[in-house]
Amino acid sequence: MNGLQSPFPSVSKKLVEALSAIVLIALFLMQKFGTSRVSFLFSPIMGAWTLTTPLVGIYSAIRHYPSIFKAISPHYIITFFLRNGKSGWLYLAGTVLCITGSEAMFADIGHFSGRSIQIAFIFTIYPSLVLTYAGQTAYLIKHPNDISDGFYKFIPTTVYWPMFIVATLAAIVASQSLISATFSVIKQSVVLDYFPRVKIVHTSNNKEGEVYSPEVNYFLMVLCVAVILIFGSGQDIGNAFGVVVSLVMLITTVLLTLVMIMIWRTPPVLSALYFFVFFVLEGVYVSAVFTKFSEGGWIPFAISFILAFVMFCWFYGRQRKMDYELTHKITFDRLEELLADRSVQRAPGLCFFYTNIQDGITPVLGHYIKNMKSLHKVTIFTSLRYLLVPKVAPHERILVKKSELEGVYRCVIQYGYADAGNIKGDDLVGQVIDSLKLHIQNYSLNLSSDSQGIEKEILSLEEARRYGVVYLRGKTRFHTDKTHGWFDKIMLGFYEFLHSNCRSALPPLGLPLQQRIDIGMLYEA
Repeated sequence: MNGLQSPFPSVSKKLVEALSAIVLIALFLMQKFGTSRVSFLFSPIMGAWTLTTPLVGIYSAIRHYPSIFKAISPHYIITFFLRNGKSGWLYLAGTVLCITGSEAMFADIGHFSGRSIQIAFIFTIYPSLVLTYAGQTAYLIKHPNDISDGFYKFIPTTVYWPMFIVATLAAIVASQSLISATFSVIKQSVVLDYFPRVKIVHTSNNKEGEVYSPEVNYFLMVLCVAVILIFGSGQDIGNAFGVVVSLVMLITTVLLTLVMIMIWRTPPVLSALYFFVFFVLEGVYVSAVFTKFSEGGWIPFAISFILAFVMFCWFYGRQRKMDYELTHKITFDRLEELLADRSVQRAPGLCFFYTNIQDGITPVLGHYIKNMKSLHKVTIFTSLRYLLVPKVAPHERILVKKSELEGVYRCVIQYGYADAGNIKGDDLVGQVIDSLKLHIQNYSLNLSSDSQGIEKEILSLEEARRYGVVYLRGKTRFHTDKTHGWFDKIMLGFYEFLHSNCRSALPPLGLPLQQRIDIGMLYEA
């Protein structure tokens, strides 16, 4: 949007910021519709960008400084640093943005093969970047005072507005790729249980990567608009971006070196050679960029610190919760002991008891039986399993298993990212009951049981269903007292805050509210 100021000097900086914010808000508001409907435009836009900017660069180089391409020679790099010394090192902080623009193109790298990325960079992206920046440099050699707006100033007047449109659209596409990448990273973090649960909506039935999160979307929108309005200077935002990208490159080099040594089993000499060359090159850039820390470079560090703290507290709390549940889980042998108590009654009806432990039952069950002295005549311990497929076949959707205890069954509901909410309340009960009937018949036939026993068990299922269905789930919290240190109190206290304000682990199965029962229990931290 800064390009409006060249042909219209009366356009103020505040107006440019406001227009940029409006475009961003419109872009974020469109996220809920998915990118499938407009993604066919992305390739032509980026194709136009990578084709037109180098053409302008070639024109500018021929017109202003035809010998600019000698800058590719390492001789001039060495001469530059010998002549400028420390100042030359500081200048690297200004040139680092020349290599960061291509980072946005890696946002959806998982959707392409390695070969296609190599071909695209060798034959399009890299030549385009070299020719474009060569043209800008040739212009700036003749017009050094235009350094603050070198891009739009070097564009010829006859093609100014077409280039303005292409540049704006390319910036929107790059922003979209980063927004989509944010949704993807958050979704993967939620699946790995490293981030508080947020609503994830798949906007495509055949592409797992096309996701949308309302909470993340609007939080990101507010944050981006705030950065524009508070740090309106493009230079400050550029410094922030440069710090982040240069650090990403350095971290990637370290991680790739570990992959080469531990996974690829690359010879140590080659691994060391790769690490030395790239670590030194990127380390010099990072050290130079850090001089801009006070000029906007601190922004991503502040945001990263907050996100890292949230992720660490959530992971710490989830690990403590999982450790407690695995240590105090209720096995079927223990359940048999609890039900053997004469004071425990079997209440009529059908109960779906949700548990997130595959080889046992959450300790909430023991808490419930000990205090309520009852358990439904037909109790189905239900777990949910998320599969990385669009849709789960109907015959694989519900897996059931009969236990040795009367009226007690296990059930696993499997769902993919495109049909997570397709099973509704009554349909869920019907499908589980039908699966149980078939399983009971097959199970009894394998044991050569009498038909009367099979019929009696099936009738008890129908009777329990007619009497009423309830859905039980645990609502647990950590209990801390004076014996716990300040670290546990802070970490677990913040985890409880996050847990009470995040989405439920259960997908929206359309369960009737009047049939849901939450059972509270305090875990000893």
